[in-house]
Amino acid sequence: MIEQTMKSDETQPKRTLNRRSILKGAGALLVVAGAGGVWRAWDRGVFSASEGPAFAPWRDWRTASGSPGETIVRAGILAASAHNTQPWIFRIETNRIILFADTSRHLGTFDPYLREMHISLGCALENMVLAARANGFATDVAMSTGHLTDGYDGAQPVAMLQLTDADTDRSPFYDAIPDRHTNRGPYDRPRGVPADAATNLTRIAQSNGVLVVLFEDGPERGTFDSAMNDATATIVADRQMVHDSHAWFRMTPDEIDTHRDGPIIDSFGLPPAVNVLAKMFPIGEQEGHEIWKETTRDVHLATAPMTGIIAVRDRYAIADNLAAGRAWQRMHLWGTTQGLAMHPMNQPIEIVDRDRQLGRPASMADRLSKLTGDDWQATFSFRLGYAERIAHPSPRRDPADVIRNA
Repeated sequence: MIEQTMKSDETQPKRTLNRRSILKGAGALLVVAGAGGVWRAWDRGVFSASEGPAFAPWRDWRTASGSPGETIVRAGILAASAHNTQPWIFRIETNRIILFADTSRHLGTFDPYLREMHISLGCALENMVLAARANGFATDVAMSTGHLTDGYDGAQPVAMLQLTDADTDRSPFYDAIPDRHTNRGPYDRPRGVPADAATNLTRIAQSNGVLVVLFEDGPERGTFDSAMNDATATIVADRQMVHDSHAWFRMTPDEIDTHRDGPIIDSFGLPPAVNVLAKMFPIGEQEGHEIWKETTRDVHLATAPMTGIIAVRDRYAIADNLAAGRAWQRMHLWGTTQGLAMHPMNQPIEIVDRDRQLGRPASMADRLSKLTGDDWQATFSFRLGYAERIAHPSPRRDPADVIRNA
């Protein structure tokens, strides 16, 4: 692992949603205004989005008092994470910050080898590097040499950020941290992406030692879309995966305030009227994932002008996935500075993990290798484009719940 002083004992919708979208526009408002509807709407958070203490970390990340280490960690807390699980613990010591994986916050069969957890931790690491430099520290990053197939429990150290005094280096990516949000709504496919998008994304990937493969049109894009749709269908047919996914959904204001994590309705990218209905009358886990399958095909893929895969040398090496997470966070921040929307879509690699867990043939891994080449292994996939609707922030845990001081 990193060093002996690091102890391990720290403690979407389709554009038409079938029968669920029949009531739209004025119809939705009539439902809200009906007998007792206004009270129910208020209770379900219909009239509020991204309000309350669960969203305060987005607003006060630079103004809250605390040590320099706490200022840096507050930026880490705003990083992307799989299913908004926020699987991190930060220990602040003199001149360094140690990042721990909190394995109690795993996704079960969605992430049986904690691969996506470590990508999430890499995202937090990148935000902290940007924040450290913006606050007058040079950084030296050490990452674990462990392997995810070895398995572990509890809180485990995965990376260390060594800090030394330096001139302030404030990147535009640092300023974009509070504006970076996953956008799961429709994109404007005819508008495309900037001409330099592929160049910039490739440069970011290379600087982190990973590969990015991008798809716009043609046979390879068709192969990507086919793999994505097939993987999503396989997940939706897997009751345990659906259950493990749905367990993280926070559907009411009380759930959001209590947990301060997980996907919330306001982050689903729904049309406004459908968003109202979803808050008023949440649907069950299986039906919700059936809608997600349709949305993947008819919204996410159909409207995305560009998709991509981040690949590493070893899909289950901790350091490789931390590097992939750092690359993704920086890519997403770059996109934010360009007004681009971005959205992780990791279903094919989740099926690679599930196939391995169940001892099934590695057919999905073989399909992805045709896109990345045999020397690279896909560990993350995504889409990007100009969004038709804004993305709302997701809830964030209180810094006091994730920071440990030495």
